[in-house]
Amino acid sequence: MRPLSEPVTRVSGKTFNRKYIALGKIIAEWERIIGAEFANRAVPVKINYRKPSAKGKNARPLASLHIATTESWSTTLHYQKDLILQRINDLFGEAWIEDIKFIILSRETAVKPLAKAKRHLTEDEKKFLSHILEPLKDQELKSRLEKLGQDIIKRA
Repeated sequence: MRPLSEPVTRVSGKTFNRKYIALGKIIAEWERIIGAEFANRAVPVKINYRKPSAKGKNARPLASLHIATTESWSTTLHYQKDLILQRINDLFGEAWIEDIKFIILSRETAVKPLAKAKRHLTEDEKKFLSHILEPLKDQELKSRLEKLGQDIIKRA
């Protein structure tokens, strides 16, 4: 006798692994996929799979991405749907997400922006930045340029 978990894992493993890895990849690349102006107004929440209509070896599941946003932004994003699909499928190298569905949130429910990993500057980066800004006499300008430089280095 073998435990039931053994064949279930074998059968469902490929589908579930791909599903959650794919959603994680979409979330990680979300700002690049949807654009900076929409990244904090809409959030990918799940990928829904349906059985393929064709039978056989080459039949692949149909997938749709569900995006949470407000009603007004869903209208705007609806016009960007094809572009979003193209960018997502370019990310994966194949067209396996075929549709986008918008989940409408109430105005009171804010879409929380996706958290980005905060990186701190190393000592060498701090020294480099202060060395470049050292000749500046205007303290306000120096402080603003230092903040800008820190943001640029953190994103690199």
